[in-house]
Amino acid sequence: MDFLRGAEEAAYRELTAPDAWVPYPDTEPVLRALHQRGLRVAIVSDFAWDLRTHLAHHGLDALIDTCVISYEQGREKPDPQLFLKACADLGADPRATLMVGDNPVRDGGAAACARTSFRRNTAPVSAA
Repeated sequence: MDFLRGAEEAAYRELTAPDAWVPYPDTEPVLRALHQRGLRVAIVSDFAWDLRTHLAHHGLDALIDTCVISYEQGREKPDPQLFLKACADLGADPRATLMVGDNPVRDGGAAACARTSFRRNTAPVSAA
């Protein structure tokens, strides 16, 4: 059993390592353009680990104003409170906020609060 536990922990470390996570190719240019225009950006994540480490590893952390991570809030998507927390962190009115998501079910709570929502079709990006 110790072997299995060790293998499970090693697999989790490998899965959650910053270099195992690859942003979509358009992530940095889009975030940079938003940042240069003075638009504030929040990420609401259901990841089971701290996404901020990954953002920093890929040089994206300076382009994100706040991260709301579900496990830190004791909530899971589609709970709209996660989106509302992100808006509060940004000082933004949710009804004047664009929400971009990739899953209509998981992002449904936020989409119901936002003025506009946009669904981005995504496919996994593999590490090169």
